Amino acid sequence: MTKALENRYRGTGMPDLPPMQGVDAQAVAALLAQCPKHQPTPLLDCPELARAAGVARLTIKDERERMGLGSFKALGAAYAIAREAAAMGGDLRTALSGRTYVTASAGNHGMSVAAGARVFGAGAVVYLSEAVPAAFARRLEAMGAQVVRAGADYEASMQAASRAADAHGWTLLSDGSWPGYVELPYRVMEGYRQMATEIEAQMEDIPSHVLLQAGVGGLAAAVAGQLRLAWGDAPEMIVVEPDAAPALIESIRAGRVVVTEGPDSAMGRLDCKTPSMLALADLARDADLFVTLSEAEAAAGTAAVVEAGLASTPSGAAGIAALLAGIDGIGPGAHVLCILSEGPEDA
Repeated sequence: MTKALENRYRGTGMPDLPPMQGVDAQAVAALLAQCPKHQPTPLLDCPELARAAGVARLTIKDERERMGLGSFKALGAAYAIAREAAAMGGDLRTALSGRTYVTASAGNHGMSVAAGARVFGAGAVVYLSEAVPAAFARRLEAMGAQVVRAGADYEASMQAASRAADAHGWTLLSDGSWPGYVELPYRVMEGYRQMATEIEAQMEDIPSHVLLQAGVGGLAAAVAGQLRLAWGDAPEMIVVEPDAAPALIESIRAGRVVVTEGPDSAMGRLDCKTPSMLALADLARDADLFVTLSEAEAAAGTAAVVEAGLASTPSGAAGIAALLAGIDGIGPGAHVLCILSEGPEDA
């Protein structure tokens, strides 16, 4: 059974951390439509997993083939870069020549930076911690990115990327945000809202519960925010984090951004000890419940998802794993929506 915390800020948000202004989801869709690889990802009905979880219905948004990059993150950094290229005018293929984007990544965000930079004529440098699998480094290099190993964890690699941006005049493109650094992370989250607009169009019935896995929180905040606009208070929004990296749940508990500590998690793309300030602000308003997932629960849930024919990772399947582990309040009549956020690491 997962550990849970009800969100006392639901509907109002944190007094000292107001959400950003709303986004134009139609503008996001219009810009992404210009990308030849952009197609909506499928929505799957999964009765076998629903039976295993003891719920009436389980619907899964399958992000494993998003724009050929294997993850929802294709919508984020690539969109933010495309937006800057469009603002430059002229030939989009060379609009950002001479620019270099630098980031830290646990894998998929770096792929999106590399892809966006390559399309619009920019360079990409991606800092990886020593914990990131070698398969991601190889995939990044195959996309033309320069890969630099730095630090034992994501936070250390982000610090190194930030220092490199200052030293070389590069553009830092993080999917996390902090005081003084919000514009590009805001655009990354804006891109993630495309998932929710597709879900709105694809689903005939509003689900009773939506489970959203979180690292720094960008996916969860973007999807919850857009679905609240579409569906109001109807679904219960539940945020799922590794119990080794409970940055959002502890920040909600404390009423401020909290830096957490813990061992390395097998949920590597979710193993972020510091939340995005922007994501926390939005989730404080939109999420109903925060839960943490143990390593054993993540492993068991991922095995069940793979057995059902949906190859993924503990990070990608974390929302489904939390459902299978059990969450108080989700009963046999529930219709649950989850996001399968990435394919296997060696895809």
